[in-house]
Amino acid sequence: MNSSRKFLPLILKLIGGLSTLGLFLNQGQPLPASAAEELILKIGLLKEKVKIDDLEQFTKTGELSEDLQPYRLVLTPQIQHLLGQHIQVDPRVAKQFLGDLLKTGDGKKFLQQISQALPESTPEQLKEALDKLVQRTNSLSVLNFLRVYPQDTITVDLSTTARLALQFKASFIQSQLLSSRLERALKSSSSTVTNLPFDPTDSGEEGVYRETFVLRDRSRKRRIPLDIHYTKNTQGPLVVMSHGFAADRHFLRYLARHLASYGFTVVSIEHPGSDINALTQTSAGLNLSQILPSQEFIDRPQDVSFVLTQLGVFNKQDSHLKGKFNTQQVTIIGHSFGGYTALALAGAPVNFKALRQFCDEVTPVGRSPADWFQCAAAKLPYRTRRFKDRRIKQVIAFNPIIGNIFGKNLSQVTVPTLILSSSEDSITPTIPHQVQPFQQLSGEKYLIVALGATHMSITDMSNADSVVAQSTLVREIMGDEAKSVRQGVKGVSLAFIQQLTPEAAQYKSFLTPDYLQSLSDDRIHFRLGTQLPRSIYAWINVLVLGKHSLTTRSLPSSRFPLHSLQRYFTNAQKILLKPEYCTGQLNALFTNLLNTYPHS
Repeated sequence: MNSSRKFLPLILKLIGGLSTLGLFLNQGQPLPASAAEELILKIGLLKEKVKIDDLEQFTKTGELSEDLQPYRLVLTPQIQHLLGQHIQVDPRVAKQFLGDLLKTGDGKKFLQQISQALPESTPEQLKEALDKLVQRTNSLSVLNFLRVYPQDTITVDLSTTARLALQFKASFIQSQLLSSRLERALKSSSSTVTNLPFDPTDSGEEGVYRETFVLRDRSRKRRIPLDIHYTKNTQGPLVVMSHGFAADRHFLRYLARHLASYGFTVVSIEHPGSDINALTQTSAGLNLSQILPSQEFIDRPQDVSFVLTQLGVFNKQDSHLKGKFNTQQVTIIGHSFGGYTALALAGAPVNFKALRQFCDEVTPVGRSPADWFQCAAAKLPYRTRRFKDRRIKQVIAFNPIIGNIFGKNLSQVTVPTLILSSSEDSITPTIPHQVQPFQQLSGEKYLIVALGATHMSITDMSNADSVVAQSTLVREIMGDEAKSVRQGVKGVSLAFIQQLTPEAAQYKSFLTPDYLQSLSDDRIHFRLGTQLPRSIYAWINVLVLGKHSLTTRSLPSSRFPLHSLQRYFTNAQKILLKPEYCTGQLNALFTNLLNTYPHS
């Protein structure tokens, strides 16, 4: 169990791509020296040899040797920090996982892409180095990878390395560029909110009880734990919660208690196969199919429908829970993978054909972590699958995984839907997983943008030490820093669910841009819209076009003059290495594109 848990951070980082300089990050134990000792750094016609020992010294102290001075433009404090990160893994688990990955088509493509950055390397040499690395150490790193490489020298093409890094960060850069425009376009004209009848973030007056049950779906061999929060005076729709990948039914417990205190029964489902237990209980190690089980895209929606049917039976039995489950009027709340689950149940058919096309066309380095997750479903032998459950009357999707899993089928979701997007979410980037899907929805809809929040900001501190929280590609904003997000989630979720009750009008004022904006603090700003302005649609189209341009455009060739190469890498440094990704540099590029983009 410990082996699997320790290896999960590596899994999620590896799935995400990683960095500008290598496959694995860490500064670890010394390895046998019978391997590479020098790097040849190549930019166009320029080549320079540097010692790996010098890079190691730079990582430890930040000091550049004489040989490294020509590369001070690239070897920034950010790269030093990058090289100094660490992942401790069990070698046995790592070997099994990597062996499984490298047998897949994506694994082979991944090796081919990395070999382009190491132009004198072959995929076989890279694989050999990875095998040696995981066999000889429990500490994976760029430097250790170089130490075990089966040649005396390694040539690194910095132009190709920069291109791969830009591909890897493209979706996140898109989000950064769009965020400031969403902030302005959706800004309320009012700076304060007055005359509100009460505060929906305060707890309700009902006492809350919690019970845990385990339901068994024998036909699918699924054991489904539930937490049920309820009160003596039940009212309104049933609320069902679906957690994200590697989480559990406790993920939004604070929200479950809050909603229950207003009389709603809240049922938090734990999905076996994609919860944290499914990953940590494999003592013999993990393989890729266990980590990303494609069948979960089928089983999760079926879990919810099965639970609703069973609760309908409970509702009629002579017990203290009789009448507590309004299964004919259900609001489903999902986070991340749970967001996919909710939208599938709301009526969006899964489009496996479109998903397979996306996964074939987008290179492994060019995928966000959410793209890797959804591509796990591409192997399923279906063209489309439908999971619509007519008992679902509302959807709340926090940071959902959507991307290409539904193709263009989200227009078939006609129930009221609320989507939360976080501008700093590197797991499910804003444009492909929230903003573009929001455009497709055909029913009543709300888009909340939490500017400055991350993928895990909606959870409470009890999940701060979770695997997902510690394994994402940027620091997660949680705890006190994200208190405003949790407050906003409580107030808006309550108001949204109350739209199915006789108190709808009383709560409508909490579903407005003015109210959401009033919850902003110094760190996190909120915006709400029911439609996006045409200017935002134009920017989205341009950013998607720009992403394609950034990830496919040829890099400077060896015939380019030196000053062009220098300017290229100056810009690349600003885009790729600074924490704020220097969006101002890219704004000019995309503004140019926007000015020439054909508006309809």
